[in-house]
Amino acid sequence: MPRTYDLTIPDLTGRLAVVTGASDGIGHIIATRLAQAGAEVVMPVRSQQKGEAAAQRIRSAVDGATVSTRSLDLSSLESVAALVAQLTSEGRPVHLLVNNAGVMRPPQRQETTDGFELQWGTNHLGHVALTLGLLPLLRAGGARVTHQTSIAARSGELNWDDLNHDETYDVMKAYTGSKIAVGLFARELDARSRAGGWGISSNLCHPGISPTNLLAAQPAMGRDRVPAERRLIGVLSRTGVVGTPRSAALPALMAATGADSRGDQFFGPKRTVGGPPARQELWAPLRRMDDARRVWEVSERLVGVRVTAPTSEAVGRRPSATDPRA
Repeated sequence: MPRTYDLTIPDLTGRLAVVTGASDGIGHIIATRLAQAGAEVVMPVRSQQKGEAAAQRIRSAVDGATVSTRSLDLSSLESVAALVAQLTSEGRPVHLLVNNAGVMRPPQRQETTDGFELQWGTNHLGHVALTLGLLPLLRAGGARVTHQTSIAARSGELNWDDLNHDETYDVMKAYTGSKIAVGLFARELDARSRAGGWGISSNLCHPGISPTNLLAAQPAMGRDRVPAERRLIGVLSRTGVVGTPRSAALPALMAATGADSRGDQFFGPKRTVGGPPARQELWAPLRRMDDARRVWEVSERLVGVRVTAPTSEAVGRRPSATDPRA
């Protein structure tokens, strides 16, 4: 039987949280827990019907919960810009941003509406555009930004000569690259915030392994059946070898709300694949700050959003406790 783990979340009354990928799975658990702690939760979703049903489940489970949906398709920069414009027009500071949504291993190479490989464009570039677009609201809220990477980012590398995987395509290498980029962007955001006095902290986390919808049947993405791997993960979860969706949500909650969560930190299950949430040492692909700066600069250019501020290299950088070589 799987063991049950939990986390104490502080009172978040008066705080506004934006959580992507909150219509199901880990994201839905994160949104629910934040609402239970008193935060007002905004759930940007691709399907309004599915999103509103998820929001209603939170309202039913949490007395007095304030939860709303907004339209967002992370595979469309136009959709991201529309959400940024909407939240900007509402003018409310954002205190928590959890970049949780993602796609994994489509059956064949697919592209976003902007011509980016689907995983690179959705997991990384969509969240880059969202985070940079919301930067004024994040600064106003002294926000904590949490970025969900993956156990796939423990090893591998970015293909700097073919980031969009146009020349050669390996679905797992593309997924791994997108999640390495997520982690590097998270680190550079924190570095630039400190360098420029933005007042934002940026952490990264990973959920370990658990039976979520990431590998479920998704006909819209071309996956008509549940892969055997997903069924095996379900068995391993029930026997306690890997995590559950509830335990997999805890690292992100620790990164976003933990009393000791200071920025440029990495959180994940203690046993990597499962277990209670804990601080982690950075994996090798996430340690090089020159790579982090390069990811930032490339990503700014690709999404068409440029932030003028000192780089971490220009003004120096406080070493991370998880990265003695930073």
